[in-house]
Amino acid sequence: MKTDKNIQDIDALGDDHVGTSTDTPLRSDAFKLSSDEKIDIIKEDVRHILETLGLDLTDDSLKGTPLRVAKMFVNEVFGGLNPKKKPNASTFENKYKYGEMLVEKNITLYSTCEHHLLPIVGRAHVAYISNGTVVGLSKMNRIVDYYAKRPQVQERLTIQIVKELQQVLGTEDVACVIDAKHLCVNSRGIRDIESSTVTAEFGGAFKKQETRREFLDYIKLDTQF
Repeated sequence: MKTDKNIQDIDALGDDHVGTSTDTPLRSDAFKLSSDEKIDIIKEDVRHILETLGLDLTDDSLKGTPLRVAKMFVNEVFGGLNPKKKPNASTFENKYKYGEMLVEKNITLYSTCEHHLLPIVGRAHVAYISNGTVVGLSKMNRIVDYYAKRPQVQERLTIQIVKELQQVLGTEDVACVIDAKHLCVNSRGIRDIESSTVTAEFGGAFKKQETRREFLDYIKLDTQF
């Protein structure tokens, strides 16, 4: 049966994190339903999961959980699936003629592993070299947050951040490094609480060894206030 074959394929993958595309795999009708309609449907699905686990949803502590989880999924942790929430990253002329790389490091990152729907928590470090335009610093953080707020594979997330900034800035000279812990590894399965995952994407000038090394040296700097 086809269903049995699908289960065998999933079991064969085990805990491996397999990414199929640099684009988030969305159906063509992903936004046919409104956010409120999605919340109503997800609420009932969460209720069914909790009831199946044997929990008493009449308990004061649990009776609001299905709605809370549904709202969290649609409006918060998976809010980056909604293109309407994409940050408007306005650019400005580089009037001060700053010609070196600009690095925004230690951007706090919260995402969700798309294989087990468990948190990914870490830091993103992003850099670019202006070709005549600059972008507001907070917009770099917002771009990271937007693409993180969806079911993700860390490799894909790293590439999506770089691609978005390349498009916004009109330059290939963009780089991103992410260092993050995956709770699907840290809290279940192998339960290795010490390990973290590092991914990198280097575009344009950052493919040159000396430029890449300069960027990596910057993100090693110990910033204290």
